[in-house]
Amino acid sequence: MTRLAGKCALITGAARGIGRAFAEAYIREGARVAIADIDLDRAQATAADIGAVAVHMDVSDTASITAGVADAVERLGQIDILINNAAIFTAAPIAEITEDDYARCFDINVKGTLFTLQAVARDMIARGEGGKIINMASQAGRRGEPLVGVYCATKAAVISLTQSAGLNLIEHGINVNAIAPGVVDGEHWDGVDAFFAKYENKAPGQKKREVGQAVPFGRMGVAEDLTGMAVFLASAEADYIVSQCFNVDGGQWMS
Repeated sequence: MTRLAGKCALITGAARGIGRAFAEAYIREGARVAIADIDLDRAQATAADIGAVAVHMDVSDTASITAGVADAVERLGQIDILINNAAIFTAAPIAEITEDDYARCFDINVKGTLFTLQAVARDMIARGEGGKIINMASQAGRRGEPLVGVYCATKAAVISLTQSAGLNLIEHGINVNAIAPGVVDGEHWDGVDAFFAKYENKAPGQKKREVGQAVPFGRMGVAEDLTGMAVFLASAEADYIVSQCFNVDGGQWMS
């Protein structure tokens, strides 16, 4: 299938994991893809492996965002699709949250999403051809968790930002929507599991097994479980969808 034939996409945090799976799916659907990542060496290796281009971008730094978007536009010719995928996870009891941890998580997950969206939207508006913007939210943005206050708050902010940006930008033909995954397996889960091993006194790997068993579908998600929604929201089939957040979580949250 080539639902994205002729389209150009920028995906942040795409050197590995979910972002890489999105890039591979978009390429299969006919799009040209720019992988944006803070780790340029890894982004270049991934780009060479899958047939994309790589740009450097630190989404916590607005100057880096501006430069990265400009580089992607120069190398692709335009940006028709943006996926704001770059994010970090953190966990701690409320009494132990540090200001530095709070600031870093909000800088990447919220500030990064907003100002990457803004930079790409400005280019889309100037071109006058519309576009599709997809923000990565989370089931964590749907409700609080005892040890995940900061991360949950950032993802709730992403959902709210998606709603506001979608309502504001649709007049320019720019659809803004979001995907809310549940628990998704991958190398990032080593770090997540370590937080819960520390704060819940669990053996390494125990939390991962528990959350997988709790998913109604019967297992944790994998990156490829999310690609169908990402392709759909970037396609013409989603032209009438505005400001929505779609759960792709194996049945963990209903809305």
